[in-house]
Amino acid sequence: MTKREKCVVSAYTGVLMCDFADLHQYLEQLLGRPVWTHELAFSDVWKEIKEKTKPEFLELCRN
Repeated sequence: MTKREKCVVSAYTGVLMCDFADLHQYLEQLLGRPVWTHELAFSDVWKEIKEKTKPEFLELCRN
């Protein structure tokens, strides 16, 4: 599994499968803005992350 794939799975499931720094960088790219770590305590932020990650996560599952 690549680093990006680990980040996608981590972002979609909420189970950390990579270095947090890699996940944090992925989340900022995904959301197109800086992400403060305290924001990860908010369910609405995780809902947005999951929605935006879903297509890539499902593609990983298909392959």
